[in-house]
Parts: sequence; structure tokens; C-alpha cells
Amino acid sequence: MITADNIRSHEFIGLNTEITESSNPQVIGLNGRIINETKSMFEIDTENGARSIAKSTSSWKFSLQNKDIILNGANIAKRPFDRLGGKI
Repeated sequence: MITADNIRSHEFIGLNTEITESSNPQVIGLNGRIINETKSMFEIDTENGARSIAKSTSSWKFSLQNKDIILNGANIAKRPFDRLGGKI
């Protein structure tokens, strides 16, 4: 089960997210469901179609168990299986 304490070591595909800060002001506020993840990118299904956004240039908000968790993209810019076993 994904919680606020262990979210960094879980798969992000299927979670809803929103960009809260970014070096690209045009993507701030972009939200949707993560449909794919690579080492450096999230692919998000938004109202206007799929968008690929770099992880490291943004802060990402996830809502779990009625809590908002904001993660700095630089801290999660790893492949999913590298995050599972490695330190963050």
C-alpha cells in the first residue's frame, strides 16, 4: 500500500499528480494520471491528451489518503526499479 512515508519507493504509474512548481511556467498546474514513467520523464494523461514532462525540472503533488505530498522531481528522477532498492 502506498503511503506518504513510502511513496518514493513505489511505482507512480496510475497515480494522479499535479505540477506545483517548474522551471517551465507553462506546465505549472498541469494535472492528470501518470500513464508511463521512465528514468527522467512522466507521461501524464491530461484533459487535452498525453503529455511527457521531465521529472527533475518540476515539483509533483500526489494526493494519498486525504494528504497532499509534494516531491521534488530531482529526488525521484530514477528508473522505478532503481528507486525500489536504492536510497533516495
